[in-house]
Amino acid sequence: MKKFVLEFVRRGFIACGFGPLVLAIVYLILQKEGNLQTLSVNEVCLGIFSLSVLAFIAGGLNALYQMERLPLMAAILIHGGVLYVCYLITYLLNDWLDRGTTPLLVFSGIFVLGYLIIWAIIYTITKNKTDKLNQALQEQQI
Repeated sequence: MKKFVLEFVRRGFIACGFGPLVLAIVYLILQKEGNLQTLSVNEVCLGIFSLSVLAFIAGGLNALYQMERLPLMAAILIHGGVLYVCYLITYLLNDWLDRGTTPLLVFSGIFVLGYLIIWAIIYTITKNKTDKLNQALQEQQI
């Protein structure tokens, strides 16, 4: 467990630096859509802090896949569930998501779809690399 916590913290701090960058992109998108004119110092600070925490957690969660005792499906479900809750809290805290059933359903659908697409890409890339390695090993044995 200690090894996991250390790896979580290490990965979290690496990813944490991307929080303010992501925030700047979100604010630019909101401004382009006409949903944002000016921000108070409190709004900017809340955004920076909350996205830095979100990036820390998201980066650290990747350490789940390094734990050999945790089945892959369990790691994926824990990873996805924690990310979903953290993203939802961050969006609600920063008022980037309206409160209500419809916005929550749209957010949830987009999150699940995005998560599945990312996992499909990761699976495809990993499977292709594994197939190439297996083929190379078979050719060496011949």
